Amino acid sequence: MFNNIITSDQFNKSDVSYICTMATHIRKIAKTKEGLLFLKSVLPHKRAMLYFDQPSTRTFLSFYSACQILGMNIAEVRDINTSSELKGESPEDSIRTLSSYFDLIIIRSKDKDFPKRMANLFLNIERTIPIINAGSGSAEHPTQALLDIYTLLRSFENTGGITGKNIMFVGDLKRSRTVKSLSKLLTLYYDVHQTFVAPKQLQATDEILQFSDKISYTLSEDFESQLKKADAIYMTRIQSEWDTNGESSKIDISKFCLNKHHLNLLKKDAVVMHPLPRRNEIGTEIDRDPRAMYWRQVRNGMWIRVALIAILFSVDVKILKYTYNNS
Repeated sequence: MFNNIITSDQFNKSDVSYICTMATHIRKIAKTKEGLLFLKSVLPHKRAMLYFDQPSTRTFLSFYSACQILGMNIAEVRDINTSSELKGESPEDSIRTLSSYFDLIIIRSKDKDFPKRMANLFLNIERTIPIINAGSGSAEHPTQALLDIYTLLRSFENTGGITGKNIMFVGDLKRSRTVKSLSKLLTLYYDVHQTFVAPKQLQATDEILQFSDKISYTLSEDFESQLKKADAIYMTRIQSEWDTNGESSKIDISKFCLNKHHLNLLKKDAVVMHPLPRRNEIGTEIDRDPRAMYWRQVRNGMWIRVALIAILFSVDVKILKYTYNNS
């Protein structure tokens, strides 16, 4: 189906549907001891490297757990100061060296083009291994977008799916790679309206609005009025790690935070999402509301990543056969 996972652009609707279906099969298999042991027997002959030069908790551990579920051997580089890059080695040479030892490299980088460059590099050398983009600068986070779509599909399975829904993005839309990637995937679905609510300094830019010919959208600074219309509210934190002169601290975001008193404005079947980590943009008292889906997003992320790795190594058919034989 594909050789690398680099960008949301590479998926069509059929791809997304298949990945989500695989994730559902895998999570069902994993409910039993026998199923978990089967999954662990699928890729014990493969080795994965997690190369993260940016801080990460959820994405790192989600991929780590996904590899474990499939029985893969795992190694990690999480601090380039402990690698030969401290001696002046280029990141490209580091990854090419790692490709001699591993069968899969999962990359999180502050360089927005790095995963794509490495995937292109391996097209032109003898040893070709798959690359997964686990977050590249402020540009892309394709696996997060897939788990977000999976969460939306599961949340709306009794209300017609994603078609016809109003998905509202709130916060630092200018610099959020999760928003950029999810917004792209939503263009695959019919009659979806995307609402972007943010302070003007952090509003969605052309990186997202380049798809304006494919989507119906609204730009707004009026959080509460748009909240009433939304079927899904996708909250994001201020991405201050991309500041150059502390500019985030000068922006008033108090009007773009979701708190308990907003709950009566939400539709009864709306869902609240967040890629996490959060700061103060969602009050912790909302965690107990049945419309809060962000902890489910975390769990969904692991299953989506198991499915992606299985597909990359062409063991998805084996997993489907197991499901069929044990249904």
